[in-house]
Amino acid sequence: MDAHVVEAPEVWSSRLPARYREAGPRIVMAPAGEVKLVGSSYIEAPGIDGPDVAWWSYEGRMTSLKRYIAAAGVPADEVTMDGITFDDMRPGCWKVADRIADMDINGVAAQLAFPNYPRFCGQIFLWGKDKELSKLCVEAYNDWMVEEWCGTSGGRLLPLCIVPLWDVHLAAAEVRRNAARGVRAVAFTELPSYLDLPSLHSGYWDPFFAACAETGTVVAMHIGSGTKVMQTAPDAPEAVQATVLFSNSAGSLVDFLFSGVPHRFPDLRLMYAEAQIGWIPYVLDRADDVWLTHRGWAHGQRHCPEPPSTYYRRQVYSCFFKDPVGVDLLDRIGVDNVVFETDYPHQDGTWPQSKKAAAQQFGHLPQADIDKIARGNAARLLSLELPTA
Repeated sequence: MDAHVVEAPEVWSSRLPARYREAGPRIVMAPAGEVKLVGSSYIEAPGIDGPDVAWWSYEGRMTSLKRYIAAAGVPADEVTMDGITFDDMRPGCWKVADRIADMDINGVAAQLAFPNYPRFCGQIFLWGKDKELSKLCVEAYNDWMVEEWCGTSGGRLLPLCIVPLWDVHLAAAEVRRNAARGVRAVAFTELPSYLDLPSLHSGYWDPFFAACAETGTVVAMHIGSGTKVMQTAPDAPEAVQATVLFSNSAGSLVDFLFSGVPHRFPDLRLMYAEAQIGWIPYVLDRADDVWLTHRGWAHGQRHCPEPPSTYYRRQVYSCFFKDPVGVDLLDRIGVDNVVFETDYPHQDGTWPQSKKAAAQQFGHLPQADIDKIARGNAARLLSLELPTA
């Protein structure tokens, strides 16, 4: 299911109106500079000497291409935050034919790719100063995703679009525009309030969720799409953040359950990408207990008339690629609610050994369950007709 695309250099420069091409995202070559990771945001600027690397320039903000986001085929100790060029990465990171070839190597029939440069839900355009340009950038990305990245793949690459996060009605309209041309999934943030947007509890997002429910568009939320991540201490190494990153998805799931969104929109489907699954049984048990035990003061039943786990079982899916603990708890999680993924071309990913990783983690299960986790649940979620394996 989940993977990523490194956007080709001309995605925006070839599609934006001429008056916006200098301000819109474009690739420039400049020396690498120091990179600081704050939460899940990069603070960086080009250096003054050394070999050139590729930088995205957008309204004067510079963001380098990094080895970290194009790690397929690179040994772990060589994966750093250092800047690279397109020539330094595996072609499958950004070229359709090469991506399909890498999928064939990995035994992947079809793949949904989250953005890279725009961030996991397109929040780079939320931060843009010129909102007309931001809107055009969102539309240009989606046109490229549908027409070029996926449209030339023979159905192997599945479109995942982004929306104008700063305006719920524009977001709903963009969902409908893309659904009309076959798009079945939209990227959204796990935690809107982390992006200084209205919360799920506010009701603000209901027009967006209504559009998704009406069109059968899955709301796909990638780990870290709230941008902020838990920091236990200012001097904690990045390994701490990487370990507890799932807590954003846990918080998001509880937000959705108690907000009443799944209750108001019973046809809405939610998907968590790279969230893993081992944390889900405890969160559901705790939410159900809070719903019942603390009903007098916690307001858990105000918008959630049934036990929270009811909505999870009916409407929520989560993806994993390295979670043997979660597999051991499948009877509590629900075999119908999980999907195996690959995370190509990120370092966490299992390419080119994803079939082996799948076999090691859930190859001992009954064949019917293997089929669901490996392809059946994803096909059902996205209304796909995949060829028989």
